Parts: sequence; C-alpha cells; structure tokens
Amino acid sequence: MEDAVDVLKAIGEPTRMRLLILLSQSDLTVSDLTDILGQSQPRISRHLKLLADAGLIERYQEGAWAYFRSIKEGRNANLLRQIIEGLSRDDKILSHDHERLVSVKETRAAKAQEYFSLNAESWEEIRRHHVPEERVEKELCNIIGSAPINSLLDLGTGTGRILELLQGQYRRGLGVDASHRMLTIARDKLDKAGITHASVRQGDIFNLSFERQSFDLIIIHQVLHFLYDPAPAIKEATKMLSPGGRMVVIDFAPHDLDYLRSDFAHARLGFPHETVAEWMKSQGLDVEKISDLTPQNEQDQKLTVTIWMGKDPRLLIAEQSESGLARV
Repeated sequence: MEDAVDVLKAIGEPTRMRLLILLSQSDLTVSDLTDILGQSQPRISRHLKLLADAGLIERYQEGAWAYFRSIKEGRNANLLRQIIEGLSRDDKILSHDHERLVSVKETRAAKAQEYFSLNAESWEEIRRHHVPEERVEKELCNIIGSAPINSLLDLGTGTGRILELLQGQYRRGLGVDASHRMLTIARDKLDKAGITHASVRQGDIFNLSFERQSFDLIIIHQVLHFLYDPAPAIKEATKMLSPGGRMVVIDFAPHDLDYLRSDFAHARLGFPHETVAEWMKSQGLDVEKISDLTPQNEQDQKLTVTIWMGKDPRLLIAEQSESGLARV
C-alpha cells in the first residue's frame, strides 16, 4: 500500500501524468517531450527527474542524447499500466499530446528513410550475396522454438528486425547497436509495428552495461564478421545469459569474397563450425545446434549462412543436484 501511495504522489500532477503516458508509448528525448508538451526544457527535465527518482521511468544515454521510457516490469509498472488504461482517450489534452507524438514519430521516420535511401544500394549488394533472409528467419524460429521468451537481447540489432520478428514470443526485448543512425531506423520500425515491449539502445558489444544474467535468449545476427576478434564479444554476451539461457549466433560460413573487406568493412570472411562452437564452449555453453543454410543449386553464387545455438547448462546442473539430494 505504501508503494502505491508513493507512486500516486509522484504522478499526481498533470504534466507528469502526460509524460508517463507518452513514455509508455515510445522512447523519447527531452527535446521530443518539449516539442510535444510545449513546455520549457528546464520544466520538463525537472518533472523527468522526479519520475526517475520515484523509479517510474528509465533514462539511458545514446551519444549526446538522453532517452527516457516508462518502466515495464514490477508492481509499480502494473499499477501505472492500470491507471493509464483507465484514462479516457477522449481527453482533449491527451488527444493533442498523441497528435504531437505522431508528428515526432513521423519526423523520425523521415530521417530513417533518408539514411536507408542513401545506403540501400550497399545493403542490397550484401543481401544479393547470401541465401534469402526469409530462409534464415524461418530456420531461426525453428531452432528457438515457440516457447515464451522472458527477456531477449539482440546484439547488433541494426534495423530491429529480430525484435520485430519475435515480438509475439518475448515479454521484454532489448536491441543494442553501435550506430545511432541504425537505431533511428529501428525505433521507426518498432513504432510503426506498435511494439512497446521492446526498446533499442546504443552500446558497445564488448562492454555491455546491463545487469548480468538477465536475458534468457541472446541473438547475435550478422555481427561477428565485422569484428577482428569476435571471441571477447561472445564472452561479454555470455555474462548476460541467465541460467539455462540460450545464445544464437547467425553469420556467414567461410567464403572467398575478399572485396567485402574493402567495400563493406568485413573484418572476417566467415567462420567454420568449430571456430564459433569453441568460442561458446570456452565460456561454458553447450553447443546444441549448428545449422547451415546453403545455396539451393550449384550455379547459385550466394553465401552459406550458419546458425549456432549454445545453451547455459547451469539450470540443468542445479536441477540434477536437487534431484540427487532428494534421492539421498
């Protein structure tokens, strides 16, 4: 009851309530919120600090920009959700806020489309050289199965496609990428798909700033070939796996298209089965699946894509230990 009273005190002001409603729909900056609410930056910042101090919103840095979003887990999140859902959508102020939010998202979309248009030719050149993405996604879904996923971490999220593909399975999704421009595209895609249980952050795959052992599925899709030394990235990702969690790596099999180094910044020309498997095993993961997606005919010059899946054995070990103690 005391927690509920504290929450109600924190949101018991019109501007803070409006902020919470907006941040429940999208990750936004102070500048975004200033444009939407038509209030000064110091005033918005002060309200955001009060909400953050009350543990109702999260703040994360992306280069020079700070983004805010409402909390998605815990009792306070459930209470906030009930309060927001109980508000009338016919309220004139909230309707105006929603219209302004749509405008902000449209601006994001325009920036994303501009970047995509400038780089579409190079992207299509890469896609032309490997098996169709539809085959890769279908095999990925077959490998991870249909069981619910509590928390998903997508490293090198790019345009956020994995978060979009698996949106119906995970309860909480997080995409990480080093490129601010790619994250602009990803946010636009999540907005258009109405995906509010996932967000994206700028981050370093070698130095992740998240709570350890907090994700039960980690996907590293077409990232390792950009790294001169991918092993430390596997090591860092493994620290994020919860007991019994799984890691899926998707990348190219060995190939000889050397121009991908100079023209598209590929540091590695694919990986043999045993290389990625050994990186996983060295971090204590059991390699449960390796799947090759090869060209469908000999004349096809497309690259083979390989999928590796490793599993953290700690949950199984714990269950076996408990079972053994029970028998004694």
